[in-house]
Parts: sequence; C-alpha cells; structure tokens
Amino acid sequence: MEKQPSCDCEVIHEEIVNSASEKMLSKDMYIELASLFKLFGDGTRLQIMHALEHNELCVCDIAALLGLTKSAVSHQLKALRLVNLVKFRREGQTVYYSLADSHVKTIIDIGLEHLMEEHTMSE
Repeated sequence: MEKQPSCDCEVIHEEIVNSASEKMLSKDMYIELASLFKLFGDGTRLQIMHALEHNELCVCDIAALLGLTKSAVSHQLKALRLVNLVKFRREGQTVYYSLADSHVKTIIDIGLEHLMEEHTMSE
C-alpha cells in the first residue's frame, strides 16, 4: 500500500498563505456551498436535473422516465426548488420544471465530463 504523502517541514510560507487568505470567503459561504453540493450527492436528484437539462418536464413525465412515484419526484423537486436549482411554470393544471439557470447545467456537465475522463483513463 502506498504511503500517504505528508509535509515534515515546520516552515510557514507566509506570502503564499496571505495570498490564499485574500481569496477565501466567509465560513458561512462555505457552509452554504456545502449544503448546495449535498443536493448533488443524491443519484435521483442528479437524474432529475440531468433530464431537465435536456427537456422541460412535468412531475408525471419525470416519474415515468425514472420509474418513480409522483410523490417521490415531487419531494425531490421541492428540495431542488428550495435552493434554486430548478424552477417551474404553470400551464393550466400542469406544472413544468426546468433547470433554474445555466450554472446548474454547467455543474452537471463538468461532473459528467470528469467521470467520462476517469472511465477513459481506466480502460
């Protein structure tokens, strides 16, 4: 088993630390970011967002696509809506969902690109 690399020096590189410190955000911002990423940590929610990346869909459409109940899909959509990852519009009695903005698509696409790269490298 390969040994985990570690730093044995006692020197603090002040210039580098100060430069990095200037770019850091508040702890609250990192907590908020972590909460956002937690929503990306669920396969079902990712499937829903990936489907919405390509088409505007109603709850029934998503349920049929993923083989889930409408209740389960509604629950996931509510979580995604509360953090502005998806948005909706009403047309008569039907509610259509889509990604909230291009940033959500970018996050999904970059994650998938990373996975595809990893799979290509392991072949």
